[in-house]
Amino acid sequence: MHAPQCAPSDYDAVVVVSFGGPEGPEEVMPFLRNVTRGRDVPASRLEAVAEHYLRRGGRSPINDQNRRLVAALRAALARIGLDLAVYWGNRNWHPLLADTVAAMRADGVRRALAFVTSAFGSYSGCRQYQDDIDGAVAGCDGAPEIHKLRLFWNHPGFIEPMAEGVRGALSRLADSPSAAPARLVFSAHSIPAAMASGAPYERQLRQAAGLIAARVPQGGEAGGWDLVYQSRSGRPGDPWLAPDVADHLAALHREGVGNVVLVPLGFVSDHMEVIHDLDDEAAGVAAAIGMRLVRSPTVGAHPVFVAMIVELIGERLDPGAPRRALGDAGPWPDACAAGCCPRSRPDADAVR
Repeated sequence: MHAPQCAPSDYDAVVVVSFGGPEGPEEVMPFLRNVTRGRDVPASRLEAVAEHYLRRGGRSPINDQNRRLVAALRAALARIGLDLAVYWGNRNWHPLLADTVAAMRADGVRRALAFVTSAFGSYSGCRQYQDDIDGAVAGCDGAPEIHKLRLFWNHPGFIEPMAEGVRGALSRLADSPSAAPARLVFSAHSIPAAMASGAPYERQLRQAAGLIAARVPQGGEAGGWDLVYQSRSGRPGDPWLAPDVADHLAALHREGVGNVVLVPLGFVSDHMEVIHDLDDEAAGVAAAIGMRLVRSPTVGAHPVFVAMIVELIGERLDPGAPRRALGDAGPWPDACAAGCCPRSRPDADAVR
């Protein structure tokens, strides 16, 4: 994951790289098969996940959200007079990254920066995206060089909009009949424990959660905060990061916690996993046990988040530009360490 320094004139485009999702019922199973290609995922699992999409017309919200993000980024770059074309390519569904790279070549793009819609370091959230970029470039003769922007898990442009969303969620709980403060429950995608052991994922999630909690009225102290996981896939006997969000809500209920703000920390958009696992399943558990639960929003195309992307681009155009980060960890480097975020197993990616 090496990113050579280039003069501003050496970059002529930005590509937003994301996961992808189906946009109609006929695309659902082909999409899921594409996500799980080369992995031993039972057909029953794919059929179950397909129902999450089919109940909503077979359309994932992720592509429309990425369209809004791309439009907002184009407008933000234009406002500051930065002449960079903005493209968009997905890992698992149209527009596929390989097709986007071919289009960039046809447009004469020579060097581009890639913004990946994943804030935290893990194989599927960072290393695999770099592999996808490298593969798309290698498979296209004359393709542009593409350099991935750094992880942004502790950038104020991510933390501050998340904290704003939590404050809004807390305000919705203000009229609760319970006088007890709300517990903040931060949720992220579970990954295999073997994968987590070679990645900064858990550490970054905990630090980001603490940074957000410190920026809400209760400071994360009165009601406390927890980190939980969701969307587990893979073989049942394999250890994955826990606790599961639904199990944790039940445990909090047994402790007497009545008010919860559920924070989708590990996600930047309200795609199907957020909607199904949090808005449907977790909210259903809370309702069944009499817990009052409000889910805070993801950053989406929040203006502060879009401004952060512009700032990350600016860092690479000008190596002397400030590299902002909150907390003690500092900004993530442009190039991850050689052994960072190993794959660990071929069937570990998410089934969304």
